Order: sequence, then structure tokens, then C-alpha cells
Amino acid sequence: MIKGLKKLFLNTGEMSHFAGRYFKEVIFSPYEFQELLKQCYFIGNKSFTLVATTGFIMGIVITLQTRPTLVEFGAASWIPSMVGIAIVREIGPVITALICAGKIGSGIGAELASMKVTEQIDAMEVSGTNPFKYLVITRVTATTLMVPTLVIISDIISLGGSALVESLKGGVTFQLYFSRVFEYLNFGDLLPSVIKSFFFGFAIGIVGCYKGYTSTKGTEGVGRTANQAVVVSSMLVFIIDFIAVLVSDIFYEL
Repeated sequence: MIKGLKKLFLNTGEMSHFAGRYFKEVIFSPYEFQELLKQCYFIGNKSFTLVATTGFIMGIVITLQTRPTLVEFGAASWIPSMVGIAIVREIGPVITALICAGKIGSGIGAELASMKVTEQIDAMEVSGTNPFKYLVITRVTATTLMVPTLVIISDIISLGGSALVESLKGGVTFQLYFSRVFEYLNFGDLLPSVIKSFFFGFAIGIVGCYKGYTSTKGTEGVGRTANQAVVVSSMLVFIIDFIAVLVSDIFYEL
């Protein structure tokens, strides 16, 4: 147990140092804008279908699960507002971040680990290119920017799925559904979820890059790196969400 705790603290310290290096180097030139745009396209475009499909199904399932109980208590009119607040505040950001952790985090980790074990990163250093700038800065920045975008898209599509259920089962038009959603959904609900989505994206990117950039043990380490990137980034998503909820509660109390 002591050995495990020691390893945990050691990895946490090394990852913190890795993140500190990111903040130190991101503000100085050269800036790899072309690679950044390329990574934004890959991360956003290749994750869109999975995020959109999951969001649509999520909206349908939540509405189907909650509708019978609310109808039984005569509170069917509260379905749009309740589902809207639940998706925007909590379910949408967390589920989307977990999907991105599984798809983006593992992809970045495996890609950089493969480059590490095949000595491509060493070759970049020898040729005078800063591999940290080109590989890490661009990917972490792209993930930080694209995860909130995917969260917003997922929220909209989830509400669309929920509205479809209400239209078919309750005869509620899409216009009426969304008017009820935005009647109770305010800026204070949207802002915290978007802010924490940036932290989700940064955590996913930095963990994937750290695990891949420091990968060892040859090709065997590539699979282990991808797995560790998913596990650690998923845990960080829950930890960040827990902290965000505590901060939000303190803010509302004030």
C-alpha cells in the first residue's frame, strides 16, 4: 500500500511538472497554428458522430425514464425544464467528457507512445524541432478548445431527442418544449458547465500527452499507455466535476 501511494504521489508530481511546462511554453513562439487547426479538426470532427449519437440517445432515455413517474404525479409539464437543467448542468458535460476521455485520450496516448518507442520524438529533437511544442502544446490546446464545443453540441442534440419523445408521447411541439426549457434554464446554469468543460478538455489532453510522451517498455507500453490515459483522465473528470459542484454550491449560497 505504501509503495502504491508513493507511486501515486510520484506520478502526480511528474504530471504536474508536465502541465507546468505546458503553461510555460504555450505563451512563447514559435506557434504551431497549422498543427493546432489540424488537431482541432481531428478531435472535433472525428468525435462528432459518437458524441451526437450518444447525446441524442441520452436525451431520449432520460425522458422515457422520468416521464411515467412525473405523469403519475401530474407533473408532466415539468419534464422539459427538469430534463433541460439535468442535461445542461451535469449529465451532458460529464458524459461527453467521458466519451472524449475514451476516444481522444486513448488516441493521443497511443499516438505519442508509438512515436516515443519508434524514436520519432528523439529524431525531432535532433533535427532542431521542439517536439513538446509541436506534439503536446497543439494537442492539449486543441482538446481544451474542442471538448466544450462538443459538450454544447451534445446538450443541444440531447434536448432535441427529449423534445422528440415529448412530441410523440405528450403532443408537445418543439417550439413549446424549448420555450419551457429556456424559461427555467438561465445563464447561471450554462456558464459553470461550459467552464468546467474547459478543465475536462485540458485534463484529457494533458493526461494523454503525458502518458504518451513518457511511455516506456517498447511496443508493449503503447497499449498500457492508452489504457492508463483513459483511466486517469476519466478519474480526473469526476474529480474536477466534484470540485466544480462544490464551488457552484458555495457561489449560490453567497
